[in-house]
Amino acid sequence: MKSAEPKVFLCNCNGTVAFDAARLVPEGSPPKLCRQLCRREAASFTAAAAGSHDLVVGCTREAPLFRELAAQAGHSGTLRFVPLQDAAAGVSVQPRAAALVAAALVPEPEPVPAVSFRSAGATAIVGPLDAALAWAQRLADRLDVTVLATSAGAGSLPGRRAFPVHGARELRIAGHLGAFALTWEQSNPIDLDLCTRCGACLRACPEGAIGHAFQIDLDRCRAHRDCVAACGSIGAIDFSRIGRERAERFDLVLDLSAEPLIRLPHPPQGYFAPGRDPLDQAQAVIDLTGCVGEFEKPVFAAVDARLCAHSRNAVTGCTRCLDLCSAQAIRPGGDAVRMDDALCAGCGGCATVCPTGAIRYQYPRAPETGLRVRRALAAFADAGGMNAWVLFHCAEHEALLAELARRGTGLPSHVLPFAVHDVASVGLELMLGALAWGAQGCAILAPAAEPEGYLEASRAQIGFGSRILASLGYAGERLRLVVAEDWKDLEGRLAALDGTAAPLRPAAFDLPAEKRRALEFGIDHLAAAAPLQPEAIVLPSGAPWGAVELDEAKCTLCMACVGACPAGALMASPEHPRLRFLERNCVQCALCVATCPEHALSLLPRLVIGEVARRERVLNEAEPALCVRCGKPFGTRQMLAAMSARLAGHAAFAGERAQRRLRMCADCRVIDVIEEPDEMTVFDLAR
Repeated sequence: MKSAEPKVFLCNCNGTVAFDAARLVPEGSPPKLCRQLCRREAASFTAAAAGSHDLVVGCTREAPLFRELAAQAGHSGTLRFVPLQDAAAGVSVQPRAAALVAAALVPEPEPVPAVSFRSAGATAIVGPLDAALAWAQRLADRLDVTVLATSAGAGSLPGRRAFPVHGARELRIAGHLGAFALTWEQSNPIDLDLCTRCGACLRACPEGAIGHAFQIDLDRCRAHRDCVAACGSIGAIDFSRIGRERAERFDLVLDLSAEPLIRLPHPPQGYFAPGRDPLDQAQAVIDLTGCVGEFEKPVFAAVDARLCAHSRNAVTGCTRCLDLCSAQAIRPGGDAVRMDDALCAGCGGCATVCPTGAIRYQYPRAPETGLRVRRALAAFADAGGMNAWVLFHCAEHEALLAELARRGTGLPSHVLPFAVHDVASVGLELMLGALAWGAQGCAILAPAAEPEGYLEASRAQIGFGSRILASLGYAGERLRLVVAEDWKDLEGRLAALDGTAAPLRPAAFDLPAEKRRALEFGIDHLAAAAPLQPEAIVLPSGAPWGAVELDEAKCTLCMACVGACPAGALMASPEHPRLRFLERNCVQCALCVATCPEHALSLLPRLVIGEVARRERVLNEAEPALCVRCGKPFGTRQMLAAMSARLAGHAAFAGERAQRRLRMCADCRVIDVIEEPDEMTVFDLAR
C-alpha cells in the first residue's frame, strides 16, 4: 500500500546551496536535509527506497545514481527530482526551491494509453555495398540481416552465404519499429540468392563488368550475355530482372547512405541513419541491437474528430497539424485528420497549433501541467518571491542549466525552470494561464537544433499572446522564445528577462481540458485586471479567433456554411431563414469561406473579450419563400431567384410549368412530376 505522503530529501550539495529546508514543505512530514546525499548519506535514501513511498530528491546531477539505488532497493513508487543546484554557489534559492518542490509534490498524472512494438531483429542494411557488407558480417550472428546495396563499390561477397544481398535502386521506406515496408527496383541482373559464387561469370565477361561483389556494372556491360551462358543451369543471371519491383518487411533499418532515405527531423523508431562517419555508424549499431524485443511508448496525443476543422464535404480547411508534423504521423482521414500513434514522436506541436482543441496532448494532459505550474507559482510567492518568469524547457536542457550553474552566474533568482517532455507542446493557453496565476512572464527554451517549423509555431503563439497583452495595456515583454547555443549564450538571454513589473492578483481557476475554454479563462482574467479595455483586438492572419463578415447582397441563406462549420460558430434557425454567429466559437478555419457558393463570406481575425463574444448575433435573415402549391416555407426568395437564374438555360427546366416547379417544396415537386401527363418518369423508363 503506497503512502499518501511522499518522502522528500533535500541536499545543499556540500553547503553550496542555501535554503531553509523546513519551510520548503509546508504540509506533511518534514523533509530530510542532507549535505552529501549522494555520498555519506546515501544509506538513508536507500532505506526509504525500500518501501512504496513516492520519493522527491532535491538533486538532478546525481539522478542516475539515485535511480540505480532505488532499483536495487526494489522501490515501487515514483521518483522525482528537483534541480536545487541551478543557482550559483552561496545564493539563496528559497523562493525558487519552494516552487520546484511544490511542483514535484503534485501527484503523478493518470497513465496514458500505450502503443506496443514487437521486433524480432529482421534488419535491412541499406547503402554502398562495401559498408553494408562490413556491418552485415558483424551483425549476422545476432540479427537476421539483409543487405540492400545501392551501389556496387569495390568490395567482394563473403565466401560463406550468411545473409541475402540485393542490388536496389529507387528504394522507398515506410513504417516503424517492427513493421517497416521496403520497396525497391532490382538493379542487379544476378540473383545472389541463387548465385553459388563460382566465378564463372567473372571469367566469361569480356568487359570485366562483373566484380567479386557479383554486381554487374551496366555502364560497362555490352550485352554479350556470355555471363548468362557461363552461369548455365544455375540460372542466377537474368537481365529482365532489372527494374523489377520487389518488396519485403523488416523490423529495423540501418541506412548507411550519405543522405538518409527518410529525411525527417523525427524519423520513425527503428530507423537509424548515421551517415558515413564510422563512429556514428558504430553508435547507431549499438542502439539498433538494443531494439530487439517488445517495447511500448505513450500515445502522446488524441484526436477528437468531431472538433477537427480539417475538411468538410471534400473542402479543405485547416492543415496546421499536417503542415507542422515532422514525423509524418498525421494524415488526412476524411473530414478529420488521423494520428499514427506508432510514428508520433511526442513533440505535441500539433496540439499547440490546433485552433479547435481537436488534438489534445496527453503526456501529460494540459490540466495536469497547469496544476504543477500553478502550485509552483503560489509557493514561489508565499516564500517571498516576486516577478517570476516560468522557463519551460525539455530534458535535454538540464545539462545546459547545470553547466550554467557551475560555470556562470546560475539562473536569475526570479526564473523558475519547468521541465516538460517537449517545449513544442507549450501552447498559448498554458502561457496565459501562468500569467493569470501570477507569473510576470513565460519563456520557452527551445533546442538550438529545433526544426524551423516548430520554432515558427512557438513564435506564432508568442506573437498572438504578445499582441493581446499589449492591446490590454500590459507594458514590457511578457512572452519570449529563447534559443541558446551554449551556457554563456543562455546566461545573457536569461539576464535580459525583465523582473520588475508589478505582479497580478493570481487567478483561482485550474486549467480546463478544453483548449478554447482554457484560453478564455486566462484571457478573461488578464482582461479584468488590464489597464486598457479595448472593444476588439486586431490580430494577424492565422490567429484562432475572429469573426466572419457577410455580404448580404450575395448571401442566399442556403446554409452551406452552417454545415461546413466544425466549431458551431455559424448556426441556422429552424423556424426562420436566419444565419446566426457566435464569435467565441470561431476558429478562423475558413471552411465557411471555401464552401459558400456565392462567395459571400470573408474572415476578420480579431479577439473580442467577455460577454460580447459569447452573445449570438444575426448575420442575415430573410422572409421565407412559400411553396406555390401547398404554401409550406422551404427556402428564401434570394435562393429561389439565384436557382432560377442558374437553371434558366437548362432543358429540364424549360417551360412555364417546369419553372413553376422550382418554386415548390420537395414533396410537391414529386407530386407535380407524377401528375404531369407528358412527363417521363422512372416507371416509363422501366417499361
